[in-house]
Order: sequence, then structure tokens, then C-alpha cells
Amino acid sequence: RPRWQQTPPSLRAPVRLRASRSNLPFTVNDDPKVLDDFYRRFLGSRPELVPSEEVRWIAITHKSFDQGARGYNARLAYMGKRIADLQTSLALLQPSHAVTPIPDPYGRTPFTHPALDQLDNLSPARKLEILSPTRIAPLAETYGLNHVVRWTPRMPDNLKESGIDSVLAQAMYAIIGAIALEHGGAAAKAVFDSQILKSL
Repeated sequence: RPRWQQTPPSLRAPVRLRASRSNLPFTVNDDPKVLDDFYRRFLGSRPELVPSEEVRWIAITHKSFDQGARGYNARLAYMGKRIADLQTSLALLQPSHAVTPIPDPYGRTPFTHPALDQLDNLSPARKLEILSPTRIAPLAETYGLNHVVRWTPRMPDNLKESGIDSVLAQAMYAIIGAIALEHGGAAAKAVFDSQILKSL
């Protein structure tokens, strides 16, 4: 069986170090059909961009799931986050995001140039605001990512406090990274622009 379906025997601990929390069970999706339906919803008219089976599962697996023994999405998310940062910066430089200048109380006129007009948009705070996990997580839920992501929450009865927003945002970045890995940066850019950035 593939690695995403089972914990490799060599990675199983002979003794449990923590008490079993069976009183608060948390189940995750293990049905490939449900996962395929999610990718179909997310990619829309581009089903050819669905990643291969193993990468498809790794992209939605957080490192908290099974102590990372089945592979997890941290590296794919890193690559996807770099693509997201670049595309967000380029979008902020477009003329449609013009900021109206604040009038100077002393009547001074600052130097202006068309190439510098959008520069104020590139502040780190503006990018963080757009790519905030609290904005990406609700978008991920509209695609149904919260029903397929594999993770182990610290408090199964309180997913918000367990950090579900960060987990969903990381999974979204990982899916973009997976598309870049298998289909190239142009395909990943197109998916990020149409499926994520446009909605933010």
C-alpha cells in the first residue's frame, strides 16, 4: 500500500508515550473519491492540473497527522507561499490598486513618477493583510478543504483554538506548490490568480 494510506512499520513506536485520547476522537478523510471531488471543485475547468496520487494526498496532510510519518505538506507549502507572495506583490503594483495620497498640511509637493505610484502598496503589512490565514481559511472552506485536510488538532472540540486557519492556509499553499512541482510555475500562477487571489 502507498505511504499515505498507512504508517510505515519502522516509524511506529513500540510504546505509546502519551495516553490515548479516545474520549475525543477526531476522524479525517481517507476516501480518494472525496479528495478527487475537492480537487475538481478547486481546479474547476482545469482537471488536467490535478497532481499525481501521492502528491495529491501529501498536499493536504499537515505534519501533526500521524506525527508526520506518512509525509506532510511543509515543503510544498513553502514553494506555494513563495508563488503567492510574488503574485500578490505583482497584483499590488497594478494601477487598479492606486492609493489616494494624503494632502500635506504644509503644502509641500512630493516627487512623483508613474513607476513609483504603486510603491506604497508593497508594504509588508499590506501583503500580510491579504495573505492572512484568517482570510484564506474561509476561502478554503468554500472549496471544501476543511472536509479533506488531514491533521490532528490539539483540542478536537475546539478547532479554531487548535489552529485550523493556519492548517487550511498551509494546505492551500501546498496545493499551489504541488501544481508548480508537476506542471510548472505558469500553471501554478494561473490557478493562484483565478482561484485564490481574485477572491481575496
